[in-house]
Amino acid sequence: MNITIVDYNSGNISSVVNSFKEVAQNKVNVEVTSDLKKIESSDKVVLPGQGSFKSCVDALNNINGLVESLDKFSIEDKKPILGICVGLQMFADIGYEETETKGLGWIPGKVFKINNQNGKYKLPHIGWNQINIVKESKIFKNIENNTHMYFVHSYEFIPNDKNVISATTDYSSNIVCSVEKENIFGTQFHPEKSDKIGLKIIDNFIKL
Repeated sequence: MNITIVDYNSGNISSVVNSFKEVAQNKVNVEVTSDLKKIESSDKVVLPGQGSFKSCVDALNNINGLVESLDKFSIEDKKPILGICVGLQMFADIGYEETETKGLGWIPGKVFKINNQNGKYKLPHIGWNQINIVKESKIFKNIENNTHMYFVHSYEFIPNDKNVISATTDYSSNIVCSVEKENIFGTQFHPEKSDKIGLKIIDNFIKL
């Protein structure tokens, strides 16, 4: 099996790469690339994202044909893809960080700044927080509800269809922290920074 972690120059993805390689333990081929042919021919794709919504979308668009290859992989061929942090947010139609920016449009919805209730909640939301699993998700197999995951974000994805939400976390409001729509999976938290339980999520994705 080939798993491709998309490297599109959006910040440091070494912890994502290291975690996948640690879990895969040479049983699965993990490659880090922006090569379109390799992405389209792989079995699963991971789309990390660090920085702002706009900077990540711009970085994707800067690699000629990359968005089209990701569309083909996830929408046409319906192969499993995992978006992490801004990688999940980019599934949306539109994001409002820095300026209004068009997303990938795979899961209808928008990305807004977290309402910090006039400074009552610090932004970015950084650190460990409990997740509330609201629907059975393949990536949460054998993971208990109310476990803690590691977050770093100031913006939240609000999908139009609440049925895609697989987990939320309580920070100022119920923030969507995980989605599943057919072959498309996303986590707002960082599984690669969430200790053994995070590695279990990565393992579940690899074993899909």
